[in-house]
Amino acid sequence: MIGPCLGLVPKQDQSGEHDPQLHITKTGNSYLRRLLVHSAHYILGPFGEDSDLRRWGLGIAERGGKNAKKRAVVGVARKLAVLLHRLWITGEVYEPFFASCNAVKVALAGS
Repeated sequence: MIGPCLGLVPKQDQSGEHDPQLHITKTGNSYLRRLLVHSAHYILGPFGEDSDLRRWGLGIAERGGKNAKKRAVVGVARKLAVLLHRLWITGEVYEPFFASCNAVKVALAGS
């Protein structure tokens, strides 16, 4: 629930069959939100290191559309906030390829 606290989720204005894509809510600490968005721009930019988070964001950006890059940046910022909160709470070490590592572990355990 860290995404809504930082205002990194889209506003909702549903009526009947309409569910339009609106801007983010921008609630919470604007400085922290700005840092996360700048970090997401770096992750998705040409100098960002390869990771599951970068691959996920680039996948969203490749879908195309008018605002695909903007949606990808906000999505990566939200996921980054959730990841940082999780690492802070549990004290775990960051794994840039978490999904890949788990797939290898499962494959090795099955052998």
